[in-house]
Order: sequence, then structure tokens, then C-alpha cells
Amino acid sequence: MKLLLDEHLSPEIARQLREHGHDVVAVGERSDLRGRADRVHFASLHDEQRAIVTRDLGDFRPLLAEALRRGSSTYGLVCVPARFPLNRHAIGRLVAALDALLQAHPKVDAAISLGGEIWLQDPTGS
Repeated sequence: MKLLLDEHLSPEIARQLREHGHDVVAVGERSDLRGRADRVHFASLHDEQRAIVTRDLGDFRPLLAEALRRGSSTYGLVCVPARFPLNRHAIGRLVAALDALLQAHPKVDAAISLGGEIWLQDPTGS
């Protein structure tokens, strides 16, 4: 599975995941996506075959539901629960959780087979 990290997630997370061999990019690394509407991010996912990693479910869930209603292919959402702090001191925990997810679901269709939405689990049990 390939991922796009929403703009509220640090590009450092993507960099560390790439060091683990994963195909992950962050909106903050891409001038063509920085500052753009969530709809633009969601639309770019199909061409790149990426699931988006986000905590911004209020915007992305309706976009996902609309795509599924239309019968459009989608690579889904990876939902980051509130229990994951997004500060720089907690990056390692989020990297570990995303690494575990990517190892468990290496294929792009994993999100689709789970209804378009995967909730990130904390491998530390915190």
C-alpha cells in the first residue's frame, strides 16, 4: 500500500517510513498539493494509487462516501485516532504504527477490502 500523509502530518514521518522501504509521501513535501483543498488531495490519490493518512475525517469521509456511491475506485483512508499526539516528540510512535500497518497490508487493495477505511492501531498498546 502506498500512502499520502495529509498536510497536518510531518514530512519527517514520510522520510522515516521511506527509510523502512515504504512508498510514502507527505503533502508538505509536494508543492503541487501544499495549501490545496482536501478535495484536490483526494482526487490525486486515484492516479497515484495512494491511501491518505489523516485525522481530518470530517472532510475526507464525505469524499470517500461520495466516491464509493459513484462506484469510483478509491485507495481509502488511514484514520489517525486522537490518542496519537501529532507533535514532534511523538513522531516515532506514529512511524511505528504506520510501519506495522504497511507490513500487515502491503497490497493496495487492503483499504478497499476493509470498506475504504482503516483505523491506525498503536503497536505499543498505548
